[in-house]
Amino acid sequence: MQIWPAIDIRGGNCVRLVQGDYDRELRFGEDPAAMARRWVEQGAECLHLVDLDGARDGRPANLDAVQAILRAVDVPCQLGGGVRDEQTIGRLLDAGVARLVIGTAALKQPDWFRATCRKFPERLVLGIDARDGRVATAGWLETSSVSATDLAAQFADEPIAAIVYTDIARDGMLAGPNFAALRQMQAATALPVIASGGVTTEDDVSRLAEIPMAGCIIGRTLYEGRLSLAAALAAANVPAS
Repeated sequence: MQIWPAIDIRGGNCVRLVQGDYDRELRFGEDPAAMARRWVEQGAECLHLVDLDGARDGRPANLDAVQAILRAVDVPCQLGGGVRDEQTIGRLLDAGVARLVIGTAALKQPDWFRATCRKFPERLVLGIDARDGRVATAGWLETSSVSATDLAAQFADEPIAAIVYTDIARDGMLAGPNFAALRQMQAATALPVIASGGVTTEDDVSRLAEIPMAGCIIGRTLYEGRLSLAAALAAANVPAS
């Protein structure tokens, strides 16, 4: 199972939001590129980047910080937040982002998303952020009536690289993932599923590996030193008993 350390960027800084609340920000550094180097030096083989301002505003807003990360490290980086048109996709892929996470546009413009997946095969990731099982959009500020599993099923036959499934209620809470919801998502699609939200301990990681998830995104617990990246990487390769 892949481990994706998260680097969430807001105003050029490395931060975490508690349950996606822009008024509950935890700042962990002013240099996202230095943070990226730190995780790679500790063994990260891939990074998950989020442009929080872009997610809220509908267009990328931290391109300088993203480009600095791409110059600083030589591992695949996936980026989400404000990726909602083909021009932005082309520019970011050309800049060196390995793949892009698209959520709001996939829900609101499904035909466009299908066509774009076919134009950029295996370069786009479907980002499904759920609150009580329903898909949230616009930087988690809006909640739709569409279920997370139904959205995944809509794109089951498209050349999508993966699904990133985030349980908003668990994100940044250090309370463990929503294992039941993740199992449901895994059962609903043949696409690789990356777990996000609430991953806190080595046991959380090994339980996700046992499901099995294709990967998991880890944020706050790494930044606060509750879980080391080395321990997470080891747990990802040793399923729970």
